[in-house]
Amino acid sequence: MDGIRRTFAGMPWWVKWVAVPLLALFVFGGVITSILGALIGFVFKLLLFVGLVAGLIFVVKKVGGGGSKSSAGEW
Repeated sequence: MDGIRRTFAGMPWWVKWVAVPLLALFVFGGVITSILGALIGFVFKLLLFVGLVAGLIFVVKKVGGGGSKSSAGEW
């Protein structure tokens, strides 16, 4: 680890802060985008599922409003 620090200590600032991150994005960019795409897709499907379940509950409550109302705590 100390050898890497000494190597980077002699480099200009743009190598450490521009060139190395750009190379990392170039090499690992496909992995990063696939992980982000999968995560965004999962969140979208989860929100869609929650919305559909809420809509289903709303429709069932509207249509089936004439059911038995035995207790006040029941929804």
